Amino acid sequence: MSSQMFDAKAVRALADILVATDLTEIEVEHKEGRIRVVRTPAVQHVMQPGAQAAPMATPMVAPAPAIATAPVEEAVHPGIVPSPMVGIAYLAPEPGSAPYVTLGQAVSAGQTLLLIEAMKTYNQIKAPKSGTVIRILVNPGQPVEFGQPLMIVE
Repeated sequence: MSSQMFDAKAVRALADILVATDLTEIEVEHKEGRIRVVRTPAVQHVMQPGAQAAPMATPMVAPAPAIATAPVEEAVHPGIVPSPMVGIAYLAPEPGSAPYVTLGQAVSAGQTLLLIEAMKTYNQIKAPKSGTVIRILVNPGQPVEFGQPLMIVE
């Protein structure tokens, strides 16, 4: 085994932390190297009041095209504005006020697009280039992950 390999106990400990804290990924770096553990959150089915449960023999299947094509297209778009951190996205400076930008709005490089709150600090996410906001990919108050597409500026 090389020094870059980590023992199963370390991986298991990080996985347990992910589950206990309901995080989706964790990364640890030290002198021997770096280890990153990622998990996919479990899908939860929520029934609306008054809805009837489907028979157990009928599996619930989501439409594949909408799920498979949208994220791939967004991830490779050259105008993507990725999240630089994990936090909560806010599209307006305060509740009830106008959003920083709207769909179809022209923006200039360096203009504030939204805020991400991380550790009780509000971080301005600015436009990397001038263009038009063609997609807003997050909702106000939505948790975001590092690297997650937030908007597309074309």
